[in-house]
Order: sequence, then C-alpha cells, then structure tokens
Amino acid sequence: MQAPKWLNIERRAVPSGRTILTVSVLAIVAALIVMGVFFAAYGVSPIRAYSSIIGGALGNWSGFSETLRRMIPLLLCGIGLTIAFRALFWNIGAEGQLLLGAIAATGIALFSGLPGPLLLPVMFLAGFLAGAMWGVVPAVLKVKLGINDVITTLMMNYIALYFVVYLIHGPWRGPSMRGYAYTDMFPLAARIPTIGQSHVHWPTLVLGIALAILAYIVVNRTRSGFEIKVVGENPHAARFAGISGLKTVVTAMLISGGLAGIAGVGEVAGVHYQLLDPMQISMGYGYTAIIVAWLARKNPLAVIITSFFFGVLMAGGDVIKVNLGLPFQLINVFNGVIMFFLIGSEVFITYKISIRRQ
Repeated sequence: MQAPKWLNIERRAVPSGRTILTVSVLAIVAALIVMGVFFAAYGVSPIRAYSSIIGGALGNWSGFSETLRRMIPLLLCGIGLTIAFRALFWNIGAEGQLLLGAIAATGIALFSGLPGPLLLPVMFLAGFLAGAMWGVVPAVLKVKLGINDVITTLMMNYIALYFVVYLIHGPWRGPSMRGYAYTDMFPLAARIPTIGQSHVHWPTLVLGIALAILAYIVVNRTRSGFEIKVVGENPHAARFAGISGLKTVVTAMLISGGLAGIAGVGEVAGVHYQLLDPMQISMGYGYTAIIVAWLARKNPLAVIITSFFFGVLMAGGDVIKVNLGLPFQLINVFNGVIMFFLIGSEVFITYKISIRRQ
C-alpha cells in the first residue's frame, strides 16, 4: 500500500536510543490514557485509580515488598526472553519453563535426602536445568523441522501446567494436607532467606540483578552474543558466515528456559515453601515477562527497570481490588493494552514519519 502524498516515510538505518526511549514512553502514556477510560467506565476517577496503584505498591514497606516479590520472577524470565528474542526465537513458554523449575526444586527439597547445606544450591541447579531442557525442545523442533516456535512454546505451557496438577493431586500430594492438593511443606534448609517477614527472597533478587548485568555483557561483548545477534537479524548471513543456527538457537533457549526455571525455584522455595496449584505459583509471570522484555527492547539491563514497573502494576492490582472494589483482572487488561501500544509503536521506531512540505 502506497503512503499518502502528504506523508514522508523513511526507513531508519539504526534507530537511536533517544528515539526508542521517546517512542516507548509515548506508547506507555497512550496505554495509561486508554486504561483511564476503563477505570472511568467502572465509575472510578483515573487519577484516583493510578494514585491508589502507586500508593499501594510504593507508599509503605508492605506494598513495596509485594512489588519486589512480583519483580523477581518477572526479572528472571524477562532477562531470558531478551536473549531468545535476540535470536529471533519467539519464546512464549516462560510460564511452562517456570513451572518445570518449580517441579524440579520441589523434587529435590522433598525427596532427594541431601544434607541441608546442599539443598538450595542443588535446587537452583535442578530448576535451571529443568527449565532449560523444557525450552530446548521447541528450539530443536523449529530449527530441524520448521515447526512454529510460538505454537510449540505456548502449547508446552499447558503440558507443564497439567503436569503440576497431576503431581499435587497424585504422587506428590502431601499426607499431612487435609482436603487440599498441595505437597508437604519444604524443610527449613530448603527455604530461601527473606527480608524480615516479607516474601522478598533477597538472594534470588540479587542473583537476578547480577544475571541481568552478566547477560548484557554476554550479548554485547562475547562471540556467543554476536552469533545470537547475527542469527536473529539475518539468518542467511549467519549461515554464510558459518554460524550454526541450531547451536545458537539452542544456546539462547538454554539460557532463556533456565532463567525461567530459576524463577520457579524462587517461587516455591522463597514464597510458598511447597508445590501447589500452578495458578498460585506463577500468576501469569511468564506471560507478563513477554511485555517486560519487549518494553526493555531486548536489553537485559533495561529489564531491571521494566520488571520493577510491572511489579508495581501487579502489586497495585491487589490494591484496586481491595480499596476500589475493582476486579483484579483489570491489571491483565492493562498488560494487554500496553503490549498493544508497544507493538503498534514499532513502526515509529523503524520508520521516520513526517509531513511532506510543498
């Protein structure tokens, strides 16, 4: 379709950081305006709604700790997704990879018989490996058989979900649980330390920030990062340069799935101390992390900021439900609206659009 004569559209060679930041901020502002219409439809002033979200999520330690708690899995999943997206692999399966990490950690905590000092390190390792292996399957299917990565990663989320349901209703159901489908509680040695009485498991938070810095160095300063970038930007050039597409995509998904698996370890060992219903373990972290990674524009360091932003939104969802009587699901609508505007704003990053002067 040809552009109108009064519009001048030019493809940008390399979008500047300033352009990307400006367009992203304007997309979020547009999303906030649209969400204001939703709040008004419920009879609540948008200003009051946003004030409640910010005040509830940041105004006191209780709210701030909930923000940090929600930030941790979003941070870990988001870092991994930036790596996968750079390799042009659309990993929609962080949710399932997180659940596999939670399953592996639970198995080690309850059934391994390892001595106390070894429990947590082995749980983190097992969670990483379980998430990584769950992520490698669709990677191989795409590269070797050309099967759509969006479909396979999405469908594997449901396999992971019902696998958790099977375990907590069947072989792993705790004998001490009466009327509930949970496992038994983890021993004390298998619980991640938290800040005070909150659910902020600080070792996982510190690990997530360290991994964001490490991932930034890897993708920008190492050969592996260069290969991931080349495969993602021009697969034909990558093949011509002798870069293995299978090796590169599998490496990216090992990292992406593994980090989501670590997020699952954090949820069961730092928050719940048992394996329980998958909706209680994750609350959609794997899906929200897609928006976190997209807003970060595939920059692992920026994920620290965007994951905190969405942590505020998720913690604020509890506040608007309690204080304003609005459904918590409005936050999911919020996420969808933000994703809609972020995707729509890509055209302004890729192209420079101006009015043609006579």
